[in-house]
Amino acid sequence: MKIAVTGATGFLGSHLIPKLIAEKHRVRALVRRESSRLANEGVDLTLGDVTDAASCERLVAGCDVLVHLAGWVSRDPKDGPAMYKLHVEGTRTLLLAAAAAKVSRVVLASTSGTTAVFPTERVGTEADDYPLTTVAKWPYYLSKIYQEKLALELCAEMRLPMVCLNPTLILGPGDERLSSVGDVWKFLHRDIPAMPTGGLSFVDVRDAADTFVYALERGRDGERYLLGGANMPFTEFFGRLSRLTDVPPPRLRLPSKLNIWGAEGIERFARWRGVEPSIDRASVEMGECFFYVDNAKAVDELGFAPRDPQETLKDTVRDLLRRKKSGRLESSAWATGPETSGTSSATGPSSS
Repeated sequence: MKIAVTGATGFLGSHLIPKLIAEKHRVRALVRRESSRLANEGVDLTLGDVTDAASCERLVAGCDVLVHLAGWVSRDPKDGPAMYKLHVEGTRTLLLAAAAAKVSRVVLASTSGTTAVFPTERVGTEADDYPLTTVAKWPYYLSKIYQEKLALELCAEMRLPMVCLNPTLILGPGDERLSSVGDVWKFLHRDIPAMPTGGLSFVDVRDAADTFVYALERGRDGERYLLGGANMPFTEFFGRLSRLTDVPPPRLRLPSKLNIWGAEGIERFARWRGVEPSIDRASVEMGECFFYVDNAKAVDELGFAPRDPQETLKDTVRDLLRRKKSGRLESSAWATGPETSGTSSATGPSSS
């Protein structure tokens, strides 16, 4: 098949592209700038942006399938309009171009945060409704909810087959921009002041990439699939990281409201000093929620096979320490922006 891909330079995209090529698919990627890595892998590059109709038309022309990974991860409310433009308006533009080009299937990278975010402990499924009340202050999740709703409704209207994959926090090796593993990096630098009281789910980037390949043929039209490899409270998550790194977990444990108020104070003080805060209110609010998911549907229908979560954590830490030692990674590398991968990170996790 000839496959059009957005977000190919991001974390998930960098793992997916080699798998598509190994399966003998021809790949065309929409990129905002030239990529020697993709060119060397044999990818046909199309310069442009998903919010530009002409770029989208060039991308999908003559392609059989569209895989839409492009996204922007930010916890700053000021970035809300830009994320809406990319996730919602860009997706609309891209899907209209795909329908006009008679693409036979779309695979959309969404996030588990469009369905499985809870203020109290429970496990989410694809049948859960959009958590609009819970995520009301978090523009990233809101834009992804609107993206997903638009994509499902527009594709049904245009009779364009679409499968939606909803990964949890994506971890593993190779996140060059720290777009998803940023909180592991912050843990290594002891920049997480207090233990969150919620819980997260995470998935290995290699397992997620495999499942995107499976979804090209196995996914059911109009269905969502949650991809989570492990559910665990933050106490266990940071405890595991501590045992791998000898970095002590956050010792301070406060009630949820005090955690949030403390983060707000740190954020305001940092802004007053003109520096980036080590922690922000939105991240702490997310860390007080539960992001647990049931992956049974993806396992049964797509062949999703998550590996041992300890392997994922070990490989994530090893990759970060290797890059730090080589001088290829600095704390300032944790930057977000368009086409990170459609996945994200926060002390409260999300994904792409």
